Amino acid sequence: MEQLVCVIAKALVDHPDDVHVEVVEKEHLIVYELSVHPDDVGKVIGKQGRIAKALRTVVTSAAVKMDKRVTVDIMS
Repeated sequence: MEQLVCVIAKALVDHPDDVHVEVVEKEHLIVYELSVHPDDVGKVIGKQGRIAKALRTVVTSAAVKMDKRVTVDIMS
């Protein structure tokens, strides 16, 4: 799942070397903290958050079999 977030984010940004994903696991929640170059934050979020919402939807759909809630946080 971490690689999925990383691959999608790298395809969107101008500085793919600055894309990092950190996994924070809690009891019934997994948070993928996506950090990108400060110039690329807008590209990952998109207009009115559409790209961020689509990224979260893809990750949530892929994590259905894990029996845990999954979310993606975008860090600057």
